[in-house]
Amino acid sequence: MAAVSEPSLRLASSTGRTALVATVLASALASLDATIVNVALPEIGADLDTDVSGLQWVSTSYLITLASLILLGGALGDRFGRRRVFVVGIVWFTVASAACGLAPNVETLVAGRLLQGVGGALVAPGSLALIQASFHRDDRAAAVGSWSALGGVAGALGPFLGGWVVDGPGWRWAFLLNIPLAGLALVATRAVPESSDPDATRGFDVAGAALAVATLAGITWTLISAGERGWDDPVAIAPGLAGAVTAAVFVRIQRRSRHPLVPPRLFASRTFTVLNLATFTLYAALGTLFFLVVYQLQVALGWRALSAGSALLPATLIMLLGSTRSGRLAERIGPRPQLVVGPLLVAAGFVVLSGIEPGSSWVTGVLPGAVVVGLGLVTLVAPLTASVMGSVDDAHVGTASAVNNAVARTAGLAAVALVPVLAGLTAARGPAETTDAFRTAMWISAGVAVVSAVVSALWLPPRARCRRPDGEVHCAVDGTPLRGDAVPSPR
Repeated sequence: MAAVSEPSLRLASSTGRTALVATVLASALASLDATIVNVALPEIGADLDTDVSGLQWVSTSYLITLASLILLGGALGDRFGRRRVFVVGIVWFTVASAACGLAPNVETLVAGRLLQGVGGALVAPGSLALIQASFHRDDRAAAVGSWSALGGVAGALGPFLGGWVVDGPGWRWAFLLNIPLAGLALVATRAVPESSDPDATRGFDVAGAALAVATLAGITWTLISAGERGWDDPVAIAPGLAGAVTAAVFVRIQRRSRHPLVPPRLFASRTFTVLNLATFTLYAALGTLFFLVVYQLQVALGWRALSAGSALLPATLIMLLGSTRSGRLAERIGPRPQLVVGPLLVAAGFVVLSGIEPGSSWVTGVLPGAVVVGLGLVTLVAPLTASVMGSVDDAHVGTASAVNNAVARTAGLAAVALVPVLAGLTAARGPAETTDAFRTAMWISAGVAVVSAVVSALWLPPRARCRRPDGEVHCAVDGTPLRGDAVPSPR
């Protein structure tokens, strides 16, 4: 597929290690940014004088453009050069980060976050694709494994770094910190050879991408603003109705387009369809986890940012340590048992965490729930990713994984927009009201996780299979990972 017919980079060489560093740093930018921003939200609200609705926009605006454009970003790399698009994405993300860090008000910050999502959509598909296209086949699995491990370390360090930034130089450095990291990544990309796909499609579904952005933005506006303005306010409802119309047009275009952003043929597979439905409900639940818990700990309990940001670290560590074994178990017994048990454990963890209230300690109030959520994640995330890849033929593995990635991020976007409104968190004032709304929101998320288990139990074929990737894959909470040996290219 790649223009470089025989990739020659070796992991043992200085050039190979530098190229690996480039992909790790670039992918870490997005994961670190998401983690740090979640920790920084209460400080952002206080400094920019914005309420929960404004903070929801700070969190969701990035996901609107990222989820909408990630498939298009992969196709652009295949067509115009993966390294070229990768570099453009890093530069774009950096400029947008600077705009966020210097934002004088929440409106400017949200606009910067939207632009960050565009840069992330150009970087995310290219990271693993560059490893696939650049490294010698004998070193490819090791390179992907190293990328996964280092990405996991970055994810684990994120809460500590976020807490340090917020408690130290301030929330603006949650964004400004991206600038030196991006500079290092850009220097390292000089070691990455250019590659492209000579068979890549000549057309792009630009209309589909634009409609996806309009749909997510309109619906998100209504979900967030209706909690404040009311469901009978035309200013709140009109964008959502427009989003529903653009969603219908989007589906119609996808069915007729020669180069659809989301290939309808993938959903001819019952297994693929069910897995994406399970993904949506599961990641809708997970999408609220860090937003709600970190907010509750800082606002209702008065914890410092560092303590709140690192409170759920046990869940991340459990997932990092056990994901490989969980994937191998799913290969032996099939994924369905784990895709039923895992979401139920996640739901139980949410119920335990709902007990966090003023006066709770980390050991008694947070740790038990974090451990249960971690056990649920380690049970289900790797089998879910592998099952998505096993549900389609080899020619469409990369596209299927990228679609699943977009579904997961869209689910998180919808949940962060909707759940706080339903729970009354946007109107809560003071520790008592905030705690009541937090508890309601956690129970709602637990119920959504149970729906994911029911979907898998009722509709996932018992003989659904898992496909083992060439390297260990980092299972991120904020979105399912792309496969290490496949290039997402919608065609």
